[in-house]
Amino acid sequence: MRFLLNGVETNYTGDPEQSLLNYLREEAGIISPKDGCAPQAACGCCAVELNKRTVLSCVTPMRKVDGGTVITTEGMEELEKNAFVTAFAEKGGVQCGFCIPGIVMRARTLVAKNPHPSREEIAKALTNHLCRCTGYVKIIDSIEYAAELIRERRFTKIDRDSGKVGTRMPKYEAEALVLGQRPYVCDYKIPGMLHGALRYSDYPKARVLRINTETAAGVPGVQRILTAEDVPGERRVGLIVNDWPLFIAAGETTHYIGDVLALVVADDEETARKAAKMIEVEYEVLQPVTDMHEAVKPDSPQVHPGRSNVLEQCVVNRGNADNALENSAYVVQHTYKTQTVEHGYMEPEACLSQPDGDGVTVFSQSQGVYEDRRQIASLLGLPEKLVNVQLVPNGGGFGGKEDMSVQGHTALAAFLLQRPVKVVLNREESIRMHPKRHPIELNFTLGCDERGKLTALKACIIGDTGAYASVGMKVLERAAGHSTGAYRVPNVDVISTTVYTNNIPNGAMRGFGANQANFAMECALDELCEKGGFDRWQFRFDNALSEGDMTATGQVLKGGVGVRETLLAVKDEFKSAGYAGLACGIKNTGIGNGMNDESTVKISIDGAKRVTIHHGWCEMGQGIHTMAVQTLCEETGIDPAMVQVEVSTRDEAPAGMTTASRATSLLGNAIINACRQLKSDLQNSSLEQLTGRTYSGAWVCDWTTKPGEEADEIVTHYSYSYATQLVILDDDGKIKKVVAAHDAGRIMNPTLFEGQIEGSVHMGLGYALSEKLEYENGVPKSYRLRDCGILRAGEMPEIKVIGVEVKDPLGPYGAKGVGEIGLVPTAPAVANALWKYEGKRIFELPIKNKERKRKSK
Repeated sequence: MRFLLNGVETNYTGDPEQSLLNYLREEAGIISPKDGCAPQAACGCCAVELNKRTVLSCVTPMRKVDGGTVITTEGMEELEKNAFVTAFAEKGGVQCGFCIPGIVMRARTLVAKNPHPSREEIAKALTNHLCRCTGYVKIIDSIEYAAELIRERRFTKIDRDSGKVGTRMPKYEAEALVLGQRPYVCDYKIPGMLHGALRYSDYPKARVLRINTETAAGVPGVQRILTAEDVPGERRVGLIVNDWPLFIAAGETTHYIGDVLALVVADDEETARKAAKMIEVEYEVLQPVTDMHEAVKPDSPQVHPGRSNVLEQCVVNRGNADNALENSAYVVQHTYKTQTVEHGYMEPEACLSQPDGDGVTVFSQSQGVYEDRRQIASLLGLPEKLVNVQLVPNGGGFGGKEDMSVQGHTALAAFLLQRPVKVVLNREESIRMHPKRHPIELNFTLGCDERGKLTALKACIIGDTGAYASVGMKVLERAAGHSTGAYRVPNVDVISTTVYTNNIPNGAMRGFGANQANFAMECALDELCEKGGFDRWQFRFDNALSEGDMTATGQVLKGGVGVRETLLAVKDEFKSAGYAGLACGIKNTGIGNGMNDESTVKISIDGAKRVTIHHGWCEMGQGIHTMAVQTLCEETGIDPAMVQVEVSTRDEAPAGMTTASRATSLLGNAIINACRQLKSDLQNSSLEQLTGRTYSGAWVCDWTTKPGEEADEIVTHYSYSYATQLVILDDDGKIKKVVAAHDAGRIMNPTLFEGQIEGSVHMGLGYALSEKLEYENGVPKSYRLRDCGILRAGEMPEIKVIGVEVKDPLGPYGAKGVGEIGLVPTAPAVANALWKYEGKRIFELPIKNKERKRKSK
């Protein structure tokens, strides 16, 4: 076969059924098309141009390429490259970047045919594409601007200005991300690299009687098959509880469908996968425990032998809720149910490890490289100093990349075989293996007096954490701590229970228990307004937390409380809307609850025009590297073009897991601390004169209190962010507009701030309306990304973001976390809007999509 590839005549003599995607990535060495779901054709990350049409290369066989012309971002004209890079960088259309090269190729085809596309036409063109980060708003903005630049044949240069805090400085590495040239782990290749494939359990719960690897080991190209017996250190690891085995051994019982029995290491991925399927396993199949209510019963089989199915119970008790409810003028009581949700990040899990002296270097996409180091060292029986984990910024995380996936397997293989080893999961394996959002059931009883002042909340919360602990107890702890939402409730009685089952583990996901609790609280509060005849906006305003008020846990808020300011920001639109739903939200910054929040940083002066920030946080599209650069520029005036950012445990700039919306807050404070001496030195010396010096900084919060701890002062978290969202429906009951007013304390970068909120609202709308991972006896009913219910561009309403700045007492320049708060109010705002339209209360997510009937007036 002959064809043109980016203008170069190319011959191909291989398998005519091989996918174009596989050819481009593995044979032609072109990395811009990404594999997000092959061969499911659901995400669009692999889109390229074939004969002036955009095709999904993962389902395009090479026989269709014969005689044709293939173009990837690498082969676009320089004018087009400049236009798309400039547009996506300046308009904020790129976050993690994994989906963007495919979207650029789709946009290129669109603009060639239609130089003046409308926003509606752009959204329609993106039907075959998913983005989990942006909410599509800024992607459409970017394509509009790129079309303008191409029409006018205008070359432009990205302006990073001063890079100081408050400017719209384009995202760090945006130029490379837009065209797919900043590599992800899956793009890495090292000479001599081997490939791994995992053999999973066939059942959620079964006793493994025998693992026969003999036939698989005989496949040509297989180098070794690793099982439980090959682990030299501790086989069980975990973020909090060491209950997750790297492999299930013969004689042991599996705990979920994603348990790993063996790792095949071979010369190439195809051989590894072929051999993994040939591993024969004999089982005694057992009945899985899949219902959390059944799991807590005394006669339930134990998920982990010798361990209770109740992982943890968190109690929040303040005042006398029973007495207050008995004396309340209005009381509502309902059970609210939320669902399991797949993270749906565009980049599936991948890891590459290589031998390094007596240890290993691991190229990880994890949300916590220092946590990876600790667990990998434990698995290998090595001191941590012999394990170097280097962050490769990932293609979306949202909490789903906190737990290790294949990092331990690749590190073990590289350590034992003394060769580089890479493992890349496909979409089915990703869904099968990694933790999800907790399904939680919340029985809420909420009361108020005749004046509309909240009196008490009594709640019983239960959540399914699946087969392993992950961070499940912390999610349910957070649900309890956020159970009263953004309101002052004087009497609180909450019990929150975390339960093991044989379902896929549930762990961290954007919102982390706060959004589940807020769905119940805001829906119950809205019903109280109906019962008492109270104005829904005024009721919220009158009960909103203010300085000096207590949260559910009893923490007295001492400043930076912006709930009322966000309510005021949406008031006029709420009052003028016909069918509207309202919800407020609160979300912690920092893990708190008696655990330290800390960050360190090292700023090295590498030359007259090069400064490197070394920190420990994960860049996953949210922009932590950009925040780091802007903070340094604000403090020192250094040109942002000179600044590089690196994350590697070898630098010993430790940080915790990138979670709890805390990275900007903690790292910002650490950089400010490091810059004190640097600023002083710059008064008398140039960067050239300071070359070779390193400036260290740190910031630690070590004063929070554990749940239930007796203390003179309760401090659950050092900081919170606040929000109000308004959902407006049209006359057909469809969502027309979402107004999101968010208190960020100080908006460090308006473009990135807006992008975080727009992306969160997109995720929140999916949570409200369409997203659910369904099981049958512990096994997902579908492993297809298309069936996860993620909303596409044409399904999104208008989103209006309003920035509110009520400075936090402790955040850098007053900043608060914004990564998660964006979806905390969304689902209840949708539910409350639909009640206004239909007159029916909603108690379960997702809200079934049906034709809406307006209630009679």
